[in-house]
Amino acid sequence: MTRTLLLTGGCGFIGSNFVRFVLANRPDWRIINLDVLSYSGNPENLADLEGDPRYRFVKGDICDMDTVAPLMEEADGVVHMAAESHVDRSIMDSKPFVVSNVLGTQTLLDAARRAKGGKGAGRFVLVSTDEVYGSLPLERPDLRFTEETPLQPNSPYAASKTGADLLARAAFHTFGMDVVTTRCSNNFGPYQFPEKVIPLFVTNLMENQQVPLYGDGKNVRDWIHVDDHCEGVLTVLEKGRAGEVYNIGGDNERSNLELTHAILDIMGKGKDMIRPVQDRLGHDRRYAIDASKMANELGWRPSRSAWPDALESTVRWYVDNRSWWQRVKSGAYREYYAKQYGAKG
Repeated sequence: MTRTLLLTGGCGFIGSNFVRFVLANRPDWRIINLDVLSYSGNPENLADLEGDPRYRFVKGDICDMDTVAPLMEEADGVVHMAAESHVDRSIMDSKPFVVSNVLGTQTLLDAARRAKGGKGAGRFVLVSTDEVYGSLPLERPDLRFTEETPLQPNSPYAASKTGADLLARAAFHTFGMDVVTTRCSNNFGPYQFPEKVIPLFVTNLMENQQVPLYGDGKNVRDWIHVDDHCEGVLTVLEKGRAGEVYNIGGDNERSNLELTHAILDIMGKGKDMIRPVQDRLGHDRRYAIDASKMANELGWRPSRSAWPDALESTVRWYVDNRSWWQRVKSGAYREYYAKQYGAKG
């Protein structure tokens, strides 16, 4: 039996990689991709799938019930990835994050619950972030976020994602919906919008521009390759327990300074290409994921995220796909980049 999956945000970085991953690994599935095509949604990411009977794109807003409800009638599973996701943008203007991440999630949950005469649209996976947990101290490398860590978001973006997480929890406990939440660490890989650090630094260096490094560069993140993340989400969709939260991490902690030096080394650039910039407001010091629940319950572990190979292949993708990121950087991103970092994009 063919399975029809409704995916939101499928033209973004993680979403477009998820489309490719699912179609490659579940050839009898079909995907409906609902995306409003905001600044970071790029249909070019999936242009080669045009005409594939297993893939269908629908341009629409997750906050619009008239658009969402008919799609839920076709689906027997939902993966909700659509989100405003850049912390810096949320500091500049928080409202779009609340609208998309909170109200959009509620619209989808309501539509999924009411679909098919109240039988529902099948399992609903909310793809969230480790940022809902807040920050860990640098001096406690033994500490990691578990699924029981209290939610203590520190940015408007993280707060809006926390709101979505709690709505998903309420849908399970109040209505008995088959809802599962994943919380992932920092992703890297192809097709990432170049406001995010790895493609930003690589593309800057290719244009012989310095890279803007926040503060002292000691902030630590856990990095996971997007294909590992996609596999983790698919695993939760198929094997996870309703009402549960699953952390998905790469077991690959690096400071921003270490990441910067690694990219410079790969690209043969010197440390003079680093331009220190004022630290982000409320910048969390450390994220670290304990993904042992995924391993112990569902048998999933990251297998594609280890450095240096994974980072080198990612850098190489941007080097080899200059035309893709140049088109992206020449569009809506350029004005934002100039305002944020005081330089041309």
